[in-house]
Amino acid sequence: RNQEIQDIHHVFCLTFLFCLPVSQCARVWIPDAEEVWKSAELTKDYKNGDASLQLVLEDGTNIEHKLDPKTKNLPYLRNPDILVGENDLTALSYLHEPAVLHNLKVRFIDSKLIYTYCGIVLVAINPYETLPIYGTDIINAYSGQNMGDMDPHIFAVAEEAYKQMARDERNQSIIVSGESGAGKTVSAKYAMRYFATVSGSASEANIEEKVLASNPIMEAIGNAKTTRNDNSSRFGKYIEIGFDNRYRIIGANMRTYLLEKSRVVFQADEERNYHIFYQLCASAHLPEFKPLRLSSANDFLYTMQGRSPVIEGVDDTKELCTTRHAFTLLGINESYQMGLFQVLAAILHLGNVEIKDRDADSSLIPPNNRHLTAFCELVGVTYQDMAQWLCHRKLKTATETYIKPLPRLQATNARDALSKHIYAKLFNWIVEHVNKALITSIKQHSFIGVLDIYGFETFEINSFEQFCINYANEKLQQQFNMHVFKLEQEEYMKEQIPWTLIDFYDNQPCINLIEAKMGILDLLDEECKMPKGSDDSWAQKLYNTHLKTCSLFEKPRMSNRAFIIQHFADKVEYQCEGFLEKNKDTVNEEHINVLKASKFDLLVELFQDEIKATSPTGQVPGTGGRTRLSIKPDKSRETSSKEHKKTVGCQFRNSLQMLMETLNATTPHYVRCIKPNDFKLAFSFDPKRAVQQLRACGVLETIRISAAGFPSRWTYQEFFSRYRVLMKQKDVLPDKKLTCRNVLEKLVQDQDKYQFGKTKIFFRAGQVAYLEKLRADKLRAACIRIQKTIRCWLARKKYLRQRSAAITIQRFTRGYQARCLAKFLRRTQAATIIQKYQRMYVARKRYRQKQAAALAMQTILRAYMARQQYQALLREHKAVIIQKHIRGWLARCWYKRCLQAIVYLQCCIRRMRAKRELKKLKIEARSVEHFKKLNKGMENKIMQLQRKVDEQNKENRSVSERLVTLESSYAAESERMRGELGRLRGFEEEAKNKTNQVSSLLEELERLRKELSATQQEKKTIEDWAQTYRDEMEKMVSELKDQNGLLKKEKDDLNRLIQEQSQQMTEKMARAIVEETQQLETDLNEERSRYQNLLTEHLRLEEKYDDLKEDIIVSKPGHRRTDSTHSSNESEYTYNSEFTELEEGSRAAEDVTRGIDTSLTLKLQKRLTELEQEKQSLRNELENKEEQFQRARARDDAEYKKARGAELEYESLKRQELESENKKLKHDLAEMRQSLLGDAASNTGAPGSPAYKVLLDQLNASCEELEVRKEEVLILRSQLVSQKEAMHHKETMTEPSVFVEDVSKLKDADELKQAYIGLKDTNRLLEHQLQTQRRGYDSELEALRGELQNVKEENNRQQQLLAQNLQLPPEARIEASLQHEITRLTNENLDLMEQLEKQDRTIRKLKKQLKVYSKRIGEMGAGQTEGQTSPGQMVDEPIHPVNIPRREKDFQGMLEYKKEDELKLVKNLILELKPRGVAVNLIPGLPAYVLFMCLRHADYVNDDQKVRTLLTSTINSIKKILKKRGDDFETVSFWLSNTCRFLHCLKQYSGDEAFMKHNTQRQNEHCLSNFDLAEYRQVISDLAIQIYQQLIKCMENILQPMIVSGMLEHETIQGVSGVKPTGLRKRTSSIADEGTYTLDSILRQLSAFHSTMCQHGTDPELIKQVVKQQFYIIGAVTLNNLLLRKDMCSWSKGMQIRYNVSQLEEWLRDKGLMTCGAKETLEPLIQAAQLLQVKKKTDEDAEAICSMCQALTTAQIVKVLNLYTPVNEFEERVSVAFIRTIQTRLRDRCESPQLLMDTKMIYPVTFPFNPSSLALETIQIPSSLNLGFLTRV
Repeated sequence: RNQEIQDIHHVFCLTFLFCLPVSQCARVWIPDAEEVWKSAELTKDYKNGDASLQLVLEDGTNIEHKLDPKTKNLPYLRNPDILVGENDLTALSYLHEPAVLHNLKVRFIDSKLIYTYCGIVLVAINPYETLPIYGTDIINAYSGQNMGDMDPHIFAVAEEAYKQMARDERNQSIIVSGESGAGKTVSAKYAMRYFATVSGSASEANIEEKVLASNPIMEAIGNAKTTRNDNSSRFGKYIEIGFDNRYRIIGANMRTYLLEKSRVVFQADEERNYHIFYQLCASAHLPEFKPLRLSSANDFLYTMQGRSPVIEGVDDTKELCTTRHAFTLLGINESYQMGLFQVLAAILHLGNVEIKDRDADSSLIPPNNRHLTAFCELVGVTYQDMAQWLCHRKLKTATETYIKPLPRLQATNARDALSKHIYAKLFNWIVEHVNKALITSIKQHSFIGVLDIYGFETFEINSFEQFCINYANEKLQQQFNMHVFKLEQEEYMKEQIPWTLIDFYDNQPCINLIEAKMGILDLLDEECKMPKGSDDSWAQKLYNTHLKTCSLFEKPRMSNRAFIIQHFADKVEYQCEGFLEKNKDTVNEEHINVLKASKFDLLVELFQDEIKATSPTGQVPGTGGRTRLSIKPDKSRETSSKEHKKTVGCQFRNSLQMLMETLNATTPHYVRCIKPNDFKLAFSFDPKRAVQQLRACGVLETIRISAAGFPSRWTYQEFFSRYRVLMKQKDVLPDKKLTCRNVLEKLVQDQDKYQFGKTKIFFRAGQVAYLEKLRADKLRAACIRIQKTIRCWLARKKYLRQRSAAITIQRFTRGYQARCLAKFLRRTQAATIIQKYQRMYVARKRYRQKQAAALAMQTILRAYMARQQYQALLREHKAVIIQKHIRGWLARCWYKRCLQAIVYLQCCIRRMRAKRELKKLKIEARSVEHFKKLNKGMENKIMQLQRKVDEQNKENRSVSERLVTLESSYAAESERMRGELGRLRGFEEEAKNKTNQVSSLLEELERLRKELSATQQEKKTIEDWAQTYRDEMEKMVSELKDQNGLLKKEKDDLNRLIQEQSQQMTEKMARAIVEETQQLETDLNEERSRYQNLLTEHLRLEEKYDDLKEDIIVSKPGHRRTDSTHSSNESEYTYNSEFTELEEGSRAAEDVTRGIDTSLTLKLQKRLTELEQEKQSLRNELENKEEQFQRARARDDAEYKKARGAELEYESLKRQELESENKKLKHDLAEMRQSLLGDAASNTGAPGSPAYKVLLDQLNASCEELEVRKEEVLILRSQLVSQKEAMHHKETMTEPSVFVEDVSKLKDADELKQAYIGLKDTNRLLEHQLQTQRRGYDSELEALRGELQNVKEENNRQQQLLAQNLQLPPEARIEASLQHEITRLTNENLDLMEQLEKQDRTIRKLKKQLKVYSKRIGEMGAGQTEGQTSPGQMVDEPIHPVNIPRREKDFQGMLEYKKEDELKLVKNLILELKPRGVAVNLIPGLPAYVLFMCLRHADYVNDDQKVRTLLTSTINSIKKILKKRGDDFETVSFWLSNTCRFLHCLKQYSGDEAFMKHNTQRQNEHCLSNFDLAEYRQVISDLAIQIYQQLIKCMENILQPMIVSGMLEHETIQGVSGVKPTGLRKRTSSIADEGTYTLDSILRQLSAFHSTMCQHGTDPELIKQVVKQQFYIIGAVTLNNLLLRKDMCSWSKGMQIRYNVSQLEEWLRDKGLMTCGAKETLEPLIQAAQLLQVKKKTDEDAEAICSMCQALTTAQIVKVLNLYTPVNEFEERVSVAFIRTIQTRLRDRCESPQLLMDTKMIYPVTFPFNPSSLALETIQIPSSLNLGFLTRV
């Protein structure tokens, strides 16, 4: 077959060499012993018939390469450098082994890329290093992408399988193969992780987690360390992942193959047994494992043979925890787990059972063997039976049964066989239970199978295991070849290409040799049935049967016990020794019987289906070589009890046949894993090992099949774009297909080299390289022409510049000569003039010198005389000054001595007084500590004082009681007199009508006057009693004023001290404030982001809950469900969440849901409750952030507090007492003023008036408080020292402004005197109201006591309920709390309704009284009416009730609606409103204004029920419409705008001063008057956040398909870059077809978004946040795709990206959004584009890159450099050394290692307050809204 490949390429090489104009420049591949293939270049033209080639290697060595004289085959040609490193090997122009090997090496070593396509095969090279390319972000990036659009990856293969399953309705398979250590298990694991992440689960059982949890279990029991791999799978497995009709995971099923049982009893050097044994030994110290009697792995034979018990970097204890967690997740409980571990420990103990020789033919086990004892106890069997049958066997004949002893070797082999058999049973049991855990009741619609099986193996000694493995690979390779051939044929037929049969290697003869009748397996089974069958006799049968009849079967020359099979990959020599025993796989039947009789239930369960497994010959099996195999039996076929057990070969053949049937019924996807070296070195490539595996895994076969046909395929558009440079203008036609056809016929004369399909052009191997050479030559010629033109232009420009310079020089030279002549003539004339003036100057100078000398002499003489006179006057003046100062100094000295003496005398006196005061204070400070020592009788004195105080208090209370008695008696008498007075007034009315009764009335009047005098006498008595109390009160007030004065003085001193210290603290706190502010801003943004993410999660759970309830209703026909799901916000802030009809539907739906899946409902409720609590905690945390400044300040004040002593603490306590006293006095004064002023208009009163009552209460309180204060002062002084340390943690410092304010409050103390003087005049008014107020207060006190009792009962009930709930399980606790909450809310609603009814009755009663009193006022006058006002009226009725008539024409900005119209309002205004019509025809935010005006009316009429239902209906309706039309951008934008406007209205008209300052006077009049809706504002803010996030998702869904095509693939600047050859995995075309998106599409969409939001009246700040998020999505998606697409990392693509970014920035400028931060979000993309364009060679370039790419992470920079791919030959690749230099310079960066940007990240949104200038009364409601039932108020 290799010869066929060479023949094909020989033709291509000759064709290409003849086409080359200069053959000596051709580059070829020549064989090499070390590197397999070496690159060389021809130094001499090749001529037909030459026997050798003259070549030069890359290192400069000249060699002569001799050609084969028989075949004359030329060496393989190299591909152009531009094609090296391609994602798909089939994109190479020359397809052969060296090209494939070199391409893989370049990608693996230089670009650090481990995945490469080879047609339909994904080649994965094990990097032996953890790479960050398997995260969730990478999974999201590959999800939904076409396979050729992204770089090769295992996720791309998984996505292709997932999409084909959904699109073609056909099951899929992913076949992962490769030798041990190549990474098969990891690849299969990542494929399953991809399915679990992308598809999700169809139920709440978390099936995807269970599927992934099966991996650690199977790795623990089926993987082991080998010399080639630390985690080698020693079995094959095929996992079918099931999906439902919505393509979500519903379950899985696992089938296993070829478990290596012999590893249980034997391991080679540097290898380990299965991981689970070492995990148990490492965890032997745990308490639950003590009964297993385990110790170190080095103590057991089965774990110590490899002498490598530890794997570097692996913690077996932690791995066991992972395994146990996986067992638990799959439903295997703790008891079963311990049972499994018990069996495994028993196997280890069984291996340590020592069997000794008794004689040559028998053996024995020493008595009391501790390991055998442990084994028997663990498995529950008797010691005697197991010891007996380990050393004996039973022989059965027709008549008798014999027991024969076994030699030591055979007994040891029997022991090992039993261990392997137990482990195999345990393995199958675990697999069976894992499958049970993964099975679901949901019907499976389709599945994706993942096959992880051995690759082709060949060793120095190959036995039965390698034979079975290679047999399986022969079958898989046949299936692979047929599939590749089928795909090629389908592609040609689809494109209508003439089909020529391709001869490919068919390995059916090899398969027939193995499995056909009389084949190797058939003969092996036949030999196993022979009584005396042996390996030698079987080998002879093979020689006799196949040696002469089959060319694929050979016999080694030097051996009679081996045979050779020519497999598809290589020849393999198998040793016959051990084949029979391994094929039989028997175990002693007596061992099985002993285990079946075990008392251990799990062990009995393992062997309950055991079939007798005796050897056909009755012999005991031996070791049989290094390894043994176990095949899971085929349960579909039952065997008769009379027949022997199927052999291993037969079982394996049947299992393999079933596997092939499954694979043939699916669409296969192939992953070939390659092991790059045998030493597990990271990114080290051994060409020899790689070539061996490439030949064995079928990659080269794929290449050969592709090369035999038309491997290179181009669409017409791609061909036109790439080779447009080879066309002339006249060749370009409107029809691209015809253009390509005409041009290609001119360029390639041989029409057999290409074919035209319907949509593609097909090229033979080498033709693309030829076209690339023509293109490069054309571009090179164009470059030369450009250079020629530029050089000509530069030369001519230089000549013109020199000519102009020469002319300029001549001009300047001639001008210079003329100037020189003129200069000479001027100089001659100037010389004459100079001489004349020089002579004149000399004469004048001489004269002036003489004159100056005379004047100088005169000046000096006169100056000398003047100085002498001045000196005399100065000396006299100085003497006078000296005398003056001396006399002053003497006077001051005398004064200072006197002053010092006086000051000293004063200091002595003050010191003496201070010492006395200090001594006194010290005595007081030590009074508590030395209390018992110094003052033994002080305690008795205090007790006497206390008793005296108590007696005084009792006397005060008795006086008060007498006063109350007098008041009550007086009140009764006053009431009687008041009634009598009313009767007399009636008589007076009658007297007016009856004049004849005047005399009798006069007598009655006289009698009344007498009674009045008596009443006045009583009144005088009460006044005297009140005067006594007033005197006592004045005395008390005077004492308090004295104390206040002292405290005020002390407070002033403290204020001064605090002001001084506060100045020092200000600077320190200022710095702390700045730091804390920055930290708080950062924390606030993080908390806001977390809070909004929680809202998103909460919304997702709500939607999921709604979907589940909908599914439940759909599954139950006949039941109608009404959606009433409430968010946690509604449940937290509202009392009722739906209308009456919706509540009924909600109850019905909940009943149905509870009946169907109560656990699911409780789980969702629990999750919702947790989210609510977490949201509330986050909200509290956000509020507490503002208090962090105070806490920081308190920490900084700790040192200051320590510095202050006990004296300062004492002063602080006194200051606090003063503040409390002042505050109390101020409050008392305010109450007295209010009482006095309230009754000032009525010039009548009585001692029972409110002011009098207040005064009495204050007197009593003052007396009691004075006594308490006296005691507290003593206690506080005694505890001052002990509280010093505790006071360090309290805030004792008060701001200066507070003290200043308190000082100003004390200034009002003088007003007390005026109050007391006014009290004398008003006592007569106070006495009259004393009794009535007393009754009112008593009734209020009783009511408060009743409420307090109710609160206590409710508290006790809550505590009992809480105690009961804590004892319940979590699910029941949640349900009980929900039921209790419903009951509580119901009771509260009933109570509120009762209160509402009472208030209605009271209002009606008061209205009637108001009418009666109004009539009386009209008849008797205002004064008399006020005197007769009832106490109830004074409390409940307003003081000045005013009835304001309402004018209908004056619109107050409110809308009235009836309760029954609420549903209609919500329906017409929210549910059925069309956003487009409203946005175009009406004012922005009209629905928000209408809803707020309706809310205002509900507030105006004080209807809280109406307010709650309106707000709740609004919120639920908005959620409903968004759920229904959440994918419509206009709808989401419209309701985001209206929700924000509604929120702003609630703030603007809330009545808060912070919001009212933005309003007009008219708008402030419209503020809400009755309800505080701050909590609802938070609910609506959360709703706005949810709508915003939904808007972002909606925009992302619209933009996502456009971004990659518009920003990366579309050529905005035409002609800059051409499309490179792709391969079989065709990427999405980057040429702008009619259906593709361009940059203009993105800009148009952005403009549409912007205009829509502007039309809807969205806040400008909110628009900026939306645009910033849009640009972040564009930048992140573009950069992520750039990092995952090698074909996009080129210089020309960098220029395209920069141009596209500039267009986006221009759009921002046009919209005025440059300051919104959107440009900064594109910075990583801009820097990545610059990185593609900058120079990448020297250290200076590396430094420039590091300083330029600040927004990119190190991983992103290195990834871009690794992916950088030249599109043309003129560009250069980035060297590995340069990349390492970059990594070295960037290693100190502290950043996240994440490669991709998070495209799901949403910036936290804020809603700045934006008041509306629109007046509510001016809003007109159009008739189109159908809101005619609303009435303007």
